[in-house]
Amino acid sequence: MSELETLERTLLADIDAAGDEGSIETVRVNALGKKGSISELLKTLGTMTPEERQTRGAQINALKNTVAEAISARKAALKDQAIAERLARETVDISLPVRSSPAERGRIHPISQIVDEITAIFGDMGFSIAEGPDIETDYYNFTALNFPEGHPAREMHDTFFFNPDEKGERKVLRTHTSPVQIRTMEAQQPPIRIIIPGKTYRQDSDATHSPMFHQVEGLVIDKTANVANMRWVLEEFCKAFFEVDQVTMRFRPSFFPFTEPSFEVDIQCDRSGPIVKFGEGTDWMEILGCGMVHPNVLRSGGLDPDEYQGFAWGMGLDRIAMLKYGMPDLRDFFNADVRWMTHYGFRPLDMPTLFGGLSA
Repeated sequence: MSELETLERTLLADIDAAGDEGSIETVRVNALGKKGSISELLKTLGTMTPEERQTRGAQINALKNTVAEAISARKAALKDQAIAERLARETVDISLPVRSSPAERGRIHPISQIVDEITAIFGDMGFSIAEGPDIETDYYNFTALNFPEGHPAREMHDTFFFNPDEKGERKVLRTHTSPVQIRTMEAQQPPIRIIIPGKTYRQDSDATHSPMFHQVEGLVIDKTANVANMRWVLEEFCKAFFEVDQVTMRFRPSFFPFTEPSFEVDIQCDRSGPIVKFGEGTDWMEILGCGMVHPNVLRSGGLDPDEYQGFAWGMGLDRIAMLKYGMPDLRDFFNADVRWMTHYGFRPLDMPTLFGGLSA
């Protein structure tokens, strides 16, 4: 076997053994590059006689063409193989549904939704939002709201107390949002029209009570505020919030230290089915408490009760959310269950408005 035949067999074997485009390129350089084995043979043609060039030169060129064609064919095969492997790795199942965007998958918690709904309703009536600290002094949480020291009504709230400070005073986690009423009266001259949504805390836990829950209170202070004004505000709120054309309400005498007279408000409803329906039926359900602001509370806020008067009301946000949207257990509000949020949550871009619908 001649030298050229041996070289041809070796190069063709190397070409067949090349497993990727990088390997076949190495074979090409070793054979046909400037210092490749075939290129070195071609350099010897200049030292040959014309007769030798005719035979030897033709054999070397034939070897060059054979190897070049084999390299091209193998390179094309390897390129097709690489494309096929890549397609197999990157296969897309076009029958799968398109994954929704975060804005589409995300949900607003029902409590946040309720706060937005209430803000839209009372904002339309000319009310502003007021806020205050969750950790309160005994004065703002009780004394300024007409809960004297030793008053039995203090025991109604199951308060979370902090350890005494260096002065022996014990701060509390606020048991209601009412302290903000005093803080607002101290900082702002009447007329005052505010609502106060926020967290409150009491030692209670079951299907309808939680140690941390949410309330909203309203306060109106001016020189002519009266019970008729209060009734109109509450009726308009209930109609807008429960999205009904008409509501029937009844006011029952009650007792709250910070209002006099005080009332508990029931709203007519139908409780025959799994969801409470308002604006129809023959049943009654308590919905909130309200009353005219007690003169002692006005004095605590720095206002003269002979000149100013007002009314206030309060309700549990968690409870009215349960009533409106048919949620059976208050504890689910705080369990961080994604399945519950997906079912009861609200789309983040569907902001509640009176003209577009609160819960549309």
